[in-house]
Amino acid sequence: MAHLLNTSFIPTLARNPTTPALISCRRSSRFQVQAKIREIFMPALSSTMTEGKIVSWVKSEGDKLSKGESVVVVESDKADMDVETFYDGYLASIMVEEGGVAPVGSAIALLAETQEEIAEAKAKATSSSSSPAPVSQETKIPENAAPAPKAAAPVVSASSAHPASEGGKRIVASPYAKKLAKDLKVELARVVGTGPMGRIVAKDVEAFAAAQAPAPAAASVPAAGIELGTVVPFTTMQGAVSRNMIESLSVPTFRVGYTITTNALDALYKKIKSKGVTMTALLAKATALALVQHPVVNSGCRDGNSFVYNSSINIAVAVAIDGGLITPVLQDADKADIYTLSRKWKELVDKARAKQLQPHEYNTGTFTLSNLGMFGVDRFDAILPPGTGAIMAVGGSQPTVVASKDGRIGMKNQMQVNVTADHRVIYGADLASFLQTLAKIIEDPKDLTF
Repeated sequence: MAHLLNTSFIPTLARNPTTPALISCRRSSRFQVQAKIREIFMPALSSTMTEGKIVSWVKSEGDKLSKGESVVVVESDKADMDVETFYDGYLASIMVEEGGVAPVGSAIALLAETQEEIAEAKAKATSSSSSPAPVSQETKIPENAAPAPKAAAPVVSASSAHPASEGGKRIVASPYAKKLAKDLKVELARVVGTGPMGRIVAKDVEAFAAAQAPAPAAASVPAAGIELGTVVPFTTMQGAVSRNMIESLSVPTFRVGYTITTNALDALYKKIKSKGVTMTALLAKATALALVQHPVVNSGCRDGNSFVYNSSINIAVAVAIDGGLITPVLQDADKADIYTLSRKWKELVDKARAKQLQPHEYNTGTFTLSNLGMFGVDRFDAILPPGTGAIMAVGGSQPTVVASKDGRIGMKNQMQVNVTADHRVIYGADLASFLQTLAKIIEDPKDLTF
């Protein structure tokens, strides 16, 4: 596909070269290059991606590249992905340094076919950064699409190893872990990663820094490397979240709350927790079974003129990760048994925190859950994700004094749920009926284990 789209590279999820290419690039006209010097473009890693951030260059300038080899790690709005070369050659010139941002389709580096052409490619990159970009007759390049000025070159060791590698071996770490390591002056090569496949995450860097610091000074380390008084630009993920939230403001929404007794659910969870079942999976399963009976609550409206009764019940669940928020999706949650659902959920969370989710694992939700109960929150409202019909905010289960129908007073565990819905498609009676069904399933959860 890459050669059809006139690009030198194809992206895959990090450490997963079998993932199909998700690339949509346009031919840049900034450089008049020869046939043997190819431009490396910023790929489109998702349908919503407009720009990408260079997380790390796996290869250094002058390195020989083989077809299918990972060259650069790019941060999209939801995940980090390796970009692999589609040609043999040499990485002649890096035009966007680590941490730099470039529009989709713009050149980020030059690839030379032979070593003799490296100097020529470097000269072209230098001249392009110091002169106005020519505009071709086919495509007019917007003024704001000009390449950003090069960042100061990083200090390299005598062995000329690239900062993203150590003796030729790539250090795999999340972008936030790298930033934290820089702030805390931690050498990533000495940190042992606990994330999926050994990936270094923020907590690994914090733990290493705490272990290395003298005991009296440990308390003086700023939490999460935050520097007070500084202005911090949005990360790629935060920018995507911001755009989605602004889009959601155009949807007319309303909210309905409901109190659900959870004694039976709590008892079931205590009974099967040892088998790997999570409370998130139980809530997702209960929600999915209720949606089977109320398909309109599982519907969605995109164009403002029609809506879709979704054929699948895919429960998206909000998860906080380093630098943002993502909603991994439990697909066909009504059909999977609770044990399979729990295993799948743990797998999705691990991939989400390592920023390794594939697009279909986070953008196919038809109904969303947001649970803050584990933080002691008793109730809150959630913002509706664009294109979906409803999102349910789940508070914590709390012992509550309640009166029975016969006038007796007793204690019951109860939780508050609040559903935000698109009023163009879903009405108050629809939500009330759905919540009644959900309450019956949770208060008599025998169907959750079948």
